Amino acid sequence: MLSKQLNNGVEIPVLGFGTYRLLGQDAYDIVTEAIKVGYRHFDTATVYNNEAEVGQAILDSGIERESFFVTTKLYNDDQLGHDHIIQTFEKSLDLLQMDYVDLYLIHWPLPVSKESWKALEEIYKSGKARAIGLSNFEIEHLKLIEEIATVKPMVNQFERHPYLQQNELHDYCVEQGIVCEAWMPIARGEANNEPQLIDISNKHNKTVPQILLRWQIQSGYVVFPKTKTLTRVQENFDIFDFELNAAEMEIINSLDSQTRYGTDPRKYNFVE
Repeated sequence: MLSKQLNNGVEIPVLGFGTYRLLGQDAYDIVTEAIKVGYRHFDTATVYNNEAEVGQAILDSGIERESFFVTTKLYNDDQLGHDHIIQTFEKSLDLLQMDYVDLYLIHWPLPVSKESWKALEEIYKSGKARAIGLSNFEIEHLKLIEEIATVKPMVNQFERHPYLQQNELHDYCVEQGIVCEAWMPIARGEANNEPQLIDISNKHNKTVPQILLRWQIQSGYVVFPKTKTLTRVQENFDIFDFELNAAEMEIINSLDSQTRYGTDPRKYNFVE
């Protein structure tokens, strides 16, 4: 599996498996299947309510913990000060049945996120998170964290797909040594009928989602598609046996329309 190096030297696989909206037995079964296919990078969060199932599937695989890269996130309702954040993190570890996570993120920017970041720094320095970072932080949010950070964020995860390419945010993160992760990397299937993407997919004998995942990775992003369909678990994994050429990359780059399908982070009024 290809990986990228974070600014602290930790390696993160460029392809992961997203677990948003996977619950209960479904979550366990899909993660179990993903492990069989070859995924070793899993993205969860407290608000997903599936940390226990993700952790159990990893434990039951019989594969050593060190072979996996596991991310979880601190949600808005738990940004309630140092002590509460530490307790929330420890609860996540308990649910995952792990001694550490590979990456711990603040899920959304809030006015209190500067204080929250100090708690994440403490978690990082304790060794219980190999890396820490942010999710859905715009440039103005990142700058406020930079004002107080003694540990630089290692990752910023945000919505990114052909119709919302976030180039300015990406370039700023790269300048700051922050690796970018793309959630909603295939635009919820909204791009599946895009004629230009269909043409590219036919040339490579791949599906449009596979083309978009490959585009994301060649653009420098870490991606973690999610699916409840077993066949697509394998399909999303099979993106390392081809490359897009410069002309194909440019065609996809030209589709940007600044169309956001998820929540706008600015609605959280992080900037006071």
